[in-house]
Amino acid sequence: MLKVERTSVMNFENAIRGARNPLNSWGRMDSAYDEKGNYILGANDLDLARRLAHAGSDHRKFLRQIFVSVDITAPLYWWKEFDTYKVGTVANSCSTMHKIHAKAFERDDFSHDRLDEGGLAALDAVIAYLESERQKFVADKENKQSWHNLIQMLPSSYNQMRTISLNYEVLINMYYARRNHKLAEWHTLCDWILSLPYARELITVRED
Repeated sequence: MLKVERTSVMNFENAIRGARNPLNSWGRMDSAYDEKGNYILGANDLDLARRLAHAGSDHRKFLRQIFVSVDITAPLYWWKEFDTYKVGTVANSCSTMHKIHAKAFERDDFSHDRLDEGGLAALDAVIAYLESERQKFVADKENKQSWHNLIQMLPSSYNQMRTISLNYEVLINMYYARRNHKLAEWHTLCDWILSLPYARELITVRED
C-alpha cells in the first residue's frame, strides 16, 4: 500500500527563465499562469525545456530547480528502499519513537493488501500482541520493557507518513530505476510521477 497526498509542484517559472540564461533568450519566453495559478508552458518554452531535458543531465540543470513537495504514506519495507535516494531529497517523517503508543493498533496501520488468509491471521496476532504491550506502556510510562517490545516487534509492513521534497531530475532517476520493480508500491509512485505537470515531456526523457 502506498498513498500520495498534498502534492505541490513549484518554481517552474524561475527554472524556465534560468534555462534561457545561457543564450540570453528571455525575450522568447511565452509561458503564463492560468486562472487557477498553474504555470502553463508556451510553445517556445516547452520546446526548449523538452530539448534540454532530452539532451542529458549536463544540459537539463533547470530540472533540478523544479521542486516537488508531497506527503507519502507507505510501509517501512518500502521506505528502506526509498532511502537509497539521498541526493536532492529531504524527508520529515512521523516518529515511531515518540508516537508509536499514541493510538490503538489496527489492521489499517499496516500494509496488508496482498496478504492471504494465513498472512492476515498472523498479522492480527502480532497486532493483538502490540496492542497489549501498548496498553501496558500507556498505563505505566516507566515500563520501558513494553516500549522496547513495541519497537522491536513492529513489522516492516507498518505504515509511516513522510513529507518529501525532491525535484524533477531526481524523479527521472527514480522513475527509470523503479518502474519495473516487483514491489507494487513503486508502481503506484511511478503512476503519480507520470501525473505531474509536463511529466511526459520532461521526466520520461528516455522513451524516445
